[in-house]
Amino acid sequence: MAENGFLKQAPGFATRAIHVGQEPERWNSYCVVPPLVTSTTFKQEAPAKHRGFEYGRSGNPTRNVLEECLASLEEAKYSLCFSSGLGATTCISSLLSRGDHIICGDDVYGGTNRLFRNVVARMGVELSFIDLQDATNLTQVIKPNTKMVWIETPTNPLLKIFDIAAISKILKEYPDTIFVVDNTFLTPYFQRPLELGADIVMYSLTKYMNGHSDVIMGAAMTSRDDLHERLRFLQNAMGIVPAPFDCYQVNRSLKTLAIRMQQHQKSSLLIAKWLESQSMVDKVIHPGLSSHPQHDLAKKQCYGHSGMLAFFIKGGAAQSSEFLKSLKVFTLAESLGGYESLAELPSVMTHASVPEKQRMELGITDSLVRLSVGLEDVQDLIEDLLQALDAASKVSETKKN
Repeated sequence: MAENGFLKQAPGFATRAIHVGQEPERWNSYCVVPPLVTSTTFKQEAPAKHRGFEYGRSGNPTRNVLEECLASLEEAKYSLCFSSGLGATTCISSLLSRGDHIICGDDVYGGTNRLFRNVVARMGVELSFIDLQDATNLTQVIKPNTKMVWIETPTNPLLKIFDIAAISKILKEYPDTIFVVDNTFLTPYFQRPLELGADIVMYSLTKYMNGHSDVIMGAAMTSRDDLHERLRFLQNAMGIVPAPFDCYQVNRSLKTLAIRMQQHQKSSLLIAKWLESQSMVDKVIHPGLSSHPQHDLAKKQCYGHSGMLAFFIKGGAAQSSEFLKSLKVFTLAESLGGYESLAELPSVMTHASVPEKQRMELGITDSLVRLSVGLEDVQDLIEDLLQALDAASKVSETKKN
């Protein structure tokens, strides 16, 4: 175990992030930084005889470099990049056919929920949302036509932890069912779902993997030859590929991923512990806290936790709104995982597209605030939260009067 109680990270991650796919010898110029190749097409030696590249949608040297590096970090055989996280989700869900059944964890990113309900389901795929904090709940809804199980862990925005290995063990009895884990919140630095039995791990690279809030991109990794072949066909056939410049940017960002994640973890845990002591806070949700109901499970399957946390502020929409409007260092904005700290109200922002009844059942109320703790000095962040909580408490006092 590491000092923080999570699994101990094996050495070599940061080295792979810096060197895999980056070998200067593969370029005529011997450049240390892989070049940005923007060409949309490539000269062929003879009809249908090329040197690995023919058209930019089907393959690009800059994208290949990124995909190779990502696969290494995930300890996967293959990696594929897409134009967004939802692009990756679209491609993966396109493995399904009419009449198939997908089981999705009940608490997922609002865009995933919307895509499954309003697009995938309309194409004749059955859809079930289920709480998988108890993995055996899966057996209550799985059917002969269940072809995919999709989860996030930690979930967005409630940070529930699902037991990846336990779900995988159950799915061994259903070999035709593809197990997908959205690992956006943790990155392969803190969790590697393929090690625990997942078939595909999916990312919004927009978030921590890029980490600079200036690229939108997604990825899928797998070690199964059959899934890779199908996904690679869909990536090309559907055309949901990223631009070379974006691939160049994410490849650059991976070089600092390990050190960034270490700081995100340190700061978020300090802030979570501080929030637990605040009178305006009802409950803090952070898997690194002993108060988290799946704290022990998190330590069992993760190498640490990122900058993500959530808390319930005392009061309702008036208090949460005043709190968020009063922030000065944190920025009120959607998204997460950048160097800058962000705060948002999921009920009306990232998860507004989730049906109200489902939001209420999950507990995504107007009191739930989600924080993405960035890389600023942690004391500055705490002071910012303190003055914003103070502002929110005055709204509460005004209403009482």
